[in-house]
Amino acid sequence: MPQGGAALADAPTAATPARLAIRRLALTHFRNYNRLSLELDGRPVVLTGMNGAGKTNLLEAVSLLTPGRGLRHAKLEELAPHNTADSMWGIAAAVETPSGPVDLATGVVAGEARRQVRVDGKQVRGQTALAPYCSAVWLTPQMDRLFLDGAEERRRFLDRLVFGTDPAHAGRLTAYQNTRRQRQRLLSEGRADPAWLDALERTLAQRAVAIGAARLDLAQRLDIAAAADDHDPFPTPRVAVIGEVEQWLGERPALAVEDQLAEVWRRNRADDAASGQTSLGVHRSDMAVWFAGRDVPAAQCSTGEQKALLIGLILASARLIAAERGAQPLVLLDEVAAHLDPGRRAALYQRLLESRAQVWLTGTEPHLFEPLGESAQYCHVADGHITITGAALS
Repeated sequence: MPQGGAALADAPTAATPARLAIRRLALTHFRNYNRLSLELDGRPVVLTGMNGAGKTNLLEAVSLLTPGRGLRHAKLEELAPHNTADSMWGIAAAVETPSGPVDLATGVVAGEARRQVRVDGKQVRGQTALAPYCSAVWLTPQMDRLFLDGAEERRRFLDRLVFGTDPAHAGRLTAYQNTRRQRQRLLSEGRADPAWLDALERTLAQRAVAIGAARLDLAQRLDIAAAADDHDPFPTPRVAVIGEVEQWLGERPALAVEDQLAEVWRRNRADDAASGQTSLGVHRSDMAVWFAGRDVPAAQCSTGEQKALLIGLILASARLIAAERGAQPLVLLDEVAAHLDPGRRAALYQRLLESRAQVWLTGTEPHLFEPLGESAQYCHVADGHITITGAALS
């Protein structure tokens, strides 16, 4: 494991920890980890090992210390080891935050189908209780096709970015989907009276407008954050939200858009009942990204440029969260270094260290992380076990 390389400038050390950092991570029956307790010192964490060793599983565990379904968007039962008869699993962490240390825990216990959350040992209601304490942004190899695949993945990516600075956004999305499904069920059954549907559609319109407005606001703030940071050699991304609701919000007041949406849904009841789908709404919106310097859509950029644009988006999002929430988010980068040339790799490490975020990096080749020198803490992962340089494993 590299230890002798010169540290990059302004790197955090064990004596000057990141403003948000995991100091201890404990896993129980999580993916390929039966039991694990990992002690950390606040520096960036480098995880190396063969494919399938469990590196990404550790990043996923960290991502689940924030609200949501984590970086794989996995179902709860998928998080337990395959060789167990039940779906119980647990993640616990001692987290250093700007307001002081906090113990966070989440998982599924025997007899429960819901994910539970505890803060400082006390059970709390809902995953959103994690939001004030821990935030994270991430990039995984599965996201490499973000600009080429369907709108659903881009929409999920965008909503996750919104959630980084606006935790209430998750609740809006859940409420919108619940109301939309309720309307669709009533239409399919053909038993709802018009007044009932009128009320549902009015509520649905209010929630759709709130979601669309939050996405538009995030896209604008993200553009500002990206432009304020010189991403050379990473291209500056420009972001736009594509959808009827978002387009209308750019043209008229929110209340007028609510009225228009409710009216369109009222007229479309027969068609939506026949198709089994809600034909209009923020559940059909998309995110568009451009390479600002060349004014080229991301989908038309080279594979290398698309990867660099994704990194640029993550850097801009982390910068925005830090500015608006007063704390750097955790940055989880899965297998990123291998796809960058040495110049871009060194530039990325420099930016990450300058941000003083606790970054988690994975890779199969230790030499890719040599530029980090003693600025990082190195962990070798093999078959669900970890060997640490510079820290003890209990």
